[in-house]
Formats: sequence, C-alpha cells, structure tokens
Amino acid sequence: MGEFWPVRDVLTYLTGNWRVERTVRDLASDAEGRFTGTTVFGPLEDAGLLHQESGTFVWQGVPRPAERTLRFLPGPRPGTALVRFSDGRPFHDLDLTSGRHVADHPCAADLYRGEFAVRDEEHWRSVWRVRGPAKDLVLTTGYARVG
Repeated sequence: MGEFWPVRDVLTYLTGNWRVERTVRDLASDAEGRFTGTTVFGPLEDAGLLHQESGTFVWQGVPRPAERTLRFLPGPRPGTALVRFSDGRPFHDLDLTSGRHVADHPCAADLYRGEFAVRDEEHWRSVWRVRGPAKDLVLTTGYARVG
C-alpha cells in the first residue's frame, strides 16, 4: 500500500464527510461488484463517532441502494477506537497511530481480516479479505475527504 501517514487520533482524523469507492471481488466465481457513495463520521451523544454510509452497489449489472451504520468509540489507548456494529456488537479495534492497522473479525465460520492504511490527511483505504467455507472475497475501499 505504499508509505503510511501516522494519525495521532483516529476519531479526530475520521470526523467529517468522505467519498467512498469500493470493489467487491468474489475470488471463487471471479465476479466483481462496485459500491460508490459517501460516508459521514458525525459525533455520538456521549463520545465517539457515528459512521453512516450510503450509496449504490452494483452487482452483476444490477444497481441497488446500500447503506450501513457503525459506531466508532474511544479505544483503550489514546488515539485509538473500538468499532461496533449499529446494534452494539463488537466489530474490530482501530489504531492508526502508525498509519497502518490490521484487525480480525471472526464471523461464524468465516474470518474477516482488515488492513487499514492512511495515505495522507485526505485519503485512506481499507482492504478486507474474507475467507470461510462459503466465502472467498476481497473488499477494497478507498476514502477521499470531501470539503
């Protein structure tokens, strides 16, 4: 992914609006989909950020609206975060103080391994590799700050 740009505080860095472009590759079938949209990281009442993503996902030529919501809460160490699903279940930790982070999320029989990399103040990327009995996927997402 090239050089990494260290982030002193992940919650401060993420705050705001981001343009999102994601590819989803099914390695078993060689099918590929694409998501384009926006992500807004806005403040939560107590502490942390609410991540709201919305856009269009095109799979096998069929466009569909898509959205997801996550919660980014202050982590156990300064500048880090704990990422939760919208219902509060744990997803993964996030520490970008070196500009790069790898996190695992076991989900039933599947393992999601995410690599996060910050390029500069305006750009970061995540790559999730999903492996399991029924899944063999790579999800690559680029984020570019808006405004």
